[in-house]
Amino acid sequence: MSKKQTKKTVRYVALEALERISKGGAYSNLLLRDLIKKSELNEKDARLLTELVYGTVSRQLLLDYYLTPFIQKAKKVEDWVRLLLQLSLYQMLYLDKVPSHAIVNEAVEIAKTRGNIGVSKFVNGVLRNIQRQGVAELTQIKDPIARLAIEISMPQWLVEKFIAEMGYEQTRELGLSLYEPSQVSARVMTKSISRAEALAQLQAEGIEAKESLLAPEGIVGQKGFLAGSSLFKEGKMTIQDESSMLVAPALQVAPMHQVLDACGAPGGKTTHIATYLDGKQGGQVTALDIHAHKVRLIEENAERLGLADVVTTKVMDARTVSENFAPETFDRILVDAPCSGLGLMRRKPDIKYNKKPSDFEQLPTIQLAILESVAPTLKQGGLLVYSTCTIVSDENQQVVEKFLAEHADFEQLPFSASKALDQSITNQTLTLYPQVFQTDGFFISCLRKK
Repeated sequence: MSKKQTKKTVRYVALEALERISKGGAYSNLLLRDLIKKSELNEKDARLLTELVYGTVSRQLLLDYYLTPFIQKAKKVEDWVRLLLQLSLYQMLYLDKVPSHAIVNEAVEIAKTRGNIGVSKFVNGVLRNIQRQGVAELTQIKDPIARLAIEISMPQWLVEKFIAEMGYEQTRELGLSLYEPSQVSARVMTKSISRAEALAQLQAEGIEAKESLLAPEGIVGQKGFLAGSSLFKEGKMTIQDESSMLVAPALQVAPMHQVLDACGAPGGKTTHIATYLDGKQGGQVTALDIHAHKVRLIEENAERLGLADVVTTKVMDARTVSENFAPETFDRILVDAPCSGLGLMRRKPDIKYNKKPSDFEQLPTIQLAILESVAPTLKQGGLLVYSTCTIVSDENQQVVEKFLAEHADFEQLPFSASKALDQSITNQTLTLYPQVFQTDGFFISCLRKK
């Protein structure tokens, strides 16, 4: 197989993706989107690439555990060779449709092209040995927490953190659920089309979806490409996770309200807020982000969905809101705070390897600073919703408790939503774990200025 031909294979592109992810600076979800476009992959190959990359990254520590006995005698194994072995092992263990001999043959060809005949022989030898001998049992790891960390492929310090918060069994359930593929969900613009009509139109286009149990405007894709539908192209639907669709309703927005979305990019929640507003009655949502290119994303989303008349954007650090807006400017404020993103581990599996314990000291400081800055600009009787896409109390309940302890003029309101969410509400706040409904992990707290 020539170098040119090898580069065209999905597995070669998958190796390229794994290398870029391992070097940092590229989130798996964004990188895959770019590689699919650049490599001009058809839908079938794009699905395979996604499965190979997500499957390998999400199980990286587990695959390494299986691989180590077979490579420990080698003097030096280059990073790309280790990644190629992990990628091949993932396919051998978890993809039933691909025969092992085909996986080994392609890995050998890639090794020959990327390296030399010696590397290809090494790769062939390792994979053939694994075929013959099988992989080690996890029971060989005696410490239950160390064993769990390998089983769910998560750094041990993070496993210990989750166990302290939710217990051993729930942590295991969380970790194993992250191996399941992400669901794609969308929010229907119900002013243009009803949810039932949207589902019928999608079905007519060969796309299968069902109603969301959690969000009244939400649908969950089952087969087909939601973002390729006519509804998406016509601005009658937008891609948004079910958990994220719970935020705007919590604000209880009225048509004439002035709303601040302090951390608005890329615009999913901004545009959801905008659907409740009426420009003729003076309703407006002001969406901020610290980066100009992200503000442009908000504007593009608002334009595509026909909501630009009630959306204003500004490039601004949310920690400077009180310096830029007069006291009691807004009826409603959303702080969807920058966070560790641990609720997104299914969609961005590399997140779990890139976090450090020190992140949970720095992030709450930023989150509190944003709340401090927006608080004076909220009208008396107004609502402030604090949300994150993380599932650790340091960034969620503890931040809210600290804010309330220092602001006697604010009180916490009970979070209310569909009955299905009752089990996820504790101490008047919502914590949605990824394993419960296969959504992103999310936190929402609603506060009122007395």
